[in-house]
Amino acid sequence: VLQREVRIQSLMLREQMAEAQQKWAEADRWADEIAKAGNIALATLRKASIQMQQGNYDAAAALLEQLPEGNAGEARAKLAAQVQLQKTAKNYAKALELQGRLVALQPQDPDALYEQAMLAERMNNMELAETQLRRLIELQPDFHHAYNALGYSLADRGLKLDEAKSLIEKALSMSPGDPFITDSLGWVEFKLGNLERAAELLEQAYTKQPDAEIGAPLAEVWWKQGKTRPAEELLRTVLKTAPNNDMVKKTFERLGIKP
Repeated sequence: VLQREVRIQSLMLREQMAEAQQKWAEADRWADEIAKAGNIALATLRKASIQMQQGNYDAAAALLEQLPEGNAGEARAKLAAQVQLQKTAKNYAKALELQGRLVALQPQDPDALYEQAMLAERMNNMELAETQLRRLIELQPDFHHAYNALGYSLADRGLKLDEAKSLIEKALSMSPGDPFITDSLGWVEFKLGNLERAAELLEQAYTKQPDAEIGAPLAEVWWKQGKTRPAEELLRTVLKTAPNNDMVKKTFERLGIKP
C-alpha cells in the first residue's frame, strides 16, 4: 500500500510539473498513469484541472461530475472542486450556490464559512456575508481574517465605522504588521475623514506589499489630499500590474480618470 501511495504521489508531482509548463498532452498522460496506479478520483481531478487551465470549463465540469460522492468526505471534496471550477470560470453565482451546499455539509468549518462569505460579498449579498463572518467570529474567535473582512466590508460601505475600526484593529493585533490588514485600517481611517493617518497607514502597507489592491486605495487618498499627479501616476502603475482588477477600475471611475 505504501509503495502504491508513493508511486501515486510521484506521478502527481510529474503531472503538476507538466501542467505548470503548460504541456497539456504530457500532463494528461501522467493523469492516465495515476488512474492506472489505482487512484481514479485523483486522476479525474487532475484531468479536470488540465481542462480548466485551458479554459475548457464545460469539459472540466463534466469530469468533476464523474467524481464519487459515496461518503461525506467524497461529497465535500467533489463540491470543493466544483466551487473552484466555477470561481475560475467567474461564475460566482453558481460558485456561491455550491459553497452553500458545502457549508451545509460542514456548518462548523471556518474555511468553508469564510469562503461562503467572500463569495457572497462578491455577489453583493452583503447580508449573507456579514451574517457568516459574525458566525465565524463566534465559532473561532482567533480567525483574524474574519475580523479584517467584516471590518473592511463595513468601512467600504460607510457603515458602523467605529465597529469597523475596532474589528480591523483586533485583526491587526492578531497578525501584527500584516500589510493587507494595515491597508484595511487605512481605508477605515479614510472613511472616518482622517486623511493623514489613512495615507500614513496605506503608504506603510504599500511599501511592504506593493499590491494593486493596496495601491488603488492609496492613490484615492492622495487624490483627496490634493496630490493628484502622484495619485494618477500610482494608479497607472498598479493598472499595469493588474489590468483586470475590479478595484483598480472602480478607482479610475470614482476619480473621473480615463485608464
